[in-house]
Amino acid sequence: MTIYDIAREAKVSPATVSRVISGSAKVKPEKEKLIRSIMSRNNFHPNAIAQSLIGGQSKIIGLLVADIRNPFYAALSVECEIAAKRADYRVMLRNAFNDDSIEDDSLDMFAEHRAGAIIQIGCRVDDLVGDPAYATHINSLDIPFVSTGTLDGCNMYTYGIDNAACIDIAFEYLRGLGHRRIALFGGRLRVRSTYEKWTRYIYLHGKYGIPINTSYVQESDYDFNGGVECMNRLLALPERPTAVIAISDHAAVGALSAAHKAGLSVPGDISLISHDNTFLTEITTPRLTGIDYDYEKLGGGLVSTAITLINKKEPPREAFIAPTLNIKDSCAKI
Repeated sequence: MTIYDIAREAKVSPATVSRVISGSAKVKPEKEKLIRSIMSRNNFHPNAIAQSLIGGQSKIIGLLVADIRNPFYAALSVECEIAAKRADYRVMLRNAFNDDSIEDDSLDMFAEHRAGAIIQIGCRVDDLVGDPAYATHINSLDIPFVSTGTLDGCNMYTYGIDNAACIDIAFEYLRGLGHRRIALFGGRLRVRSTYEKWTRYIYLHGKYGIPINTSYVQESDYDFNGGVECMNRLLALPERPTAVIAISDHAAVGALSAAHKAGLSVPGDISLISHDNTFLTEITTPRLTGIDYDYEKLGGGLVSTAITLINKKEPPREAFIAPTLNIKDSCAKI
């Protein structure tokens, strides 16, 4: 059934049916009641894409994330959806699973569904060295593109996290507790956010005249197993660190597990501080002290930037939120 069939049965114009569906103008109550009864009786639902283009403006935002199974991406995706719904927009979610072909396919799918803007969190927009072909693909779509990361050569807008400030906060907190042998583990240097945290970590050692033990910097995946592997390597050192900074909650939980299996107390024997402050930090023993990103503000900023672009206005090219420290139970004075 189409709006023309409904109009014929209700003996009104298709424009009147369209006005009832969109709520764009008043229709006489008796006519509206008749039209809605016909729609209900025939289980009629307007096309979502067509609805999104009422007034010539798309009400769909494409959201591409690396992997929503990761608590960081899950928390941020939820806040993006809440912010979009509050502004009367719909979110179309795709997971890339760190697969370049899925990233490219997702971009094309968003274009086919007439997304008004695209938000990407993770994957190639996080690479330290950008992929020129991916930047060209994004530019060719001529759809406003917003991300937490950056991509050289891409016409995009960034709303992200101040990564250097994350390490500043964690490092200063641990220094205040008396720690000098501080390790940083997890993540890959090819990822820009991790690279920025590692370089800041090195800078802070120089700033305070603390010798750098290169064995205290451990690279791995961002997940539980990566945390286990890094902590095991750190604990095997002749002079193990007194405190460790994990690159993510996922890795921190793995590190905590490894410490417990080694018979160590956290924070009695070794302090542990994490990044992300997701729900994982509340279900561990001890609860994890960590760097919080204010997901509501971050998700809201990404969506607000996208909607501003959809409305043909110009937001700042780059904006970064300041992280904060959420003190719980996993750190103690040396």
